[in-house]
Amino acid sequence: MNYLVIIPWLLIFLNVLISIPFLTLLERKVLGYIQSRKGPNKVSYLGLLQPISDGAKLVLKELGTPNMANIFLFWISPVVSFFLMVLAWSLFPSPFSFFSFNLGVVFFLCIASLQVYTLLGSGWGSNSKYALLGSVRGAAQTISYEVSLIIILFFPCSLEFSYNFFSFLNKSFSYFFILIPIFLMWFISCLAETNRAPFDFAEGESELVSGFNIEFSALEFAFLFLSEYGNILLMSFLSALFFFPSSYLSFILFGSFFTFSFVWVRGALPRFRYDLLMSMAWKVFLPLSLFLFFFLLI
Repeated sequence: MNYLVIIPWLLIFLNVLISIPFLTLLERKVLGYIQSRKGPNKVSYLGLLQPISDGAKLVLKELGTPNMANIFLFWISPVVSFFLMVLAWSLFPSPFSFFSFNLGVVFFLCIASLQVYTLLGSGWGSNSKYALLGSVRGAAQTISYEVSLIIILFFPCSLEFSYNFFSFLNKSFSYFFILIPIFLMWFISCLAETNRAPFDFAEGESELVSGFNIEFSALEFAFLFLSEYGNILLMSFLSALFFFPSSYLSFILFGSFFTFSFVWVRGALPRFRYDLLMSMAWKVFLPLSLFLFFFLLI
């Protein structure tokens, strides 16, 4: 057996595990300054070790399972969600990437669609009304915006005549400005797809407490948390890959800016109305993306 195959997986795993805690620190700092407060600043210098202490607390806490829960779904859903996030990251073109093939974009869409089942499994397996309602809301929202997300993703793929992620590394800039209006729909769809504010209806404090993850704690919650923020990072860097100049330096710059934008939007905008969110998916984004796609083909 060639054990060298494991090295790229370990690199991806370690990079994601290192970046996510500091993304949470960035989010808490930015939200703090938006709300005229400091954010975490007590643990070490400027609170830099705050996410490390939070992670250690989650890992060391006692694991708990509700008495009436479906134990298999309750335990397997967070683990599968985290595994799907790492698998999606393995497709991203980088000097360490090894999992590349001509239908990489299609495979990524398949992985993204499977995340819905982990969301439903987490809520249904908890056997809690609040968790079930949150998971159903999140699943309906994710499925609705996946439709427009797939069609929007066809724009850069059709212009490059490829579904391989590596094809976008040296893309021409002739259609850069054409994709700007498409990118706005893409970014809004990414917010809805990842259940982030102002579309965070899977977690409504006033009616659902913490939503689909209300019964999870310790390591189980950590897997769900890592999966959510890992997907935020992934969608941010995919935005840089598909729609903007594609050198590795631009990945870092644009991807970091879009990650910051996820936090910025959360601090700046109030929660959207759920009926308006679903109407925007089916009555605005879907017809508009289909029209623009047919116009592109012509």
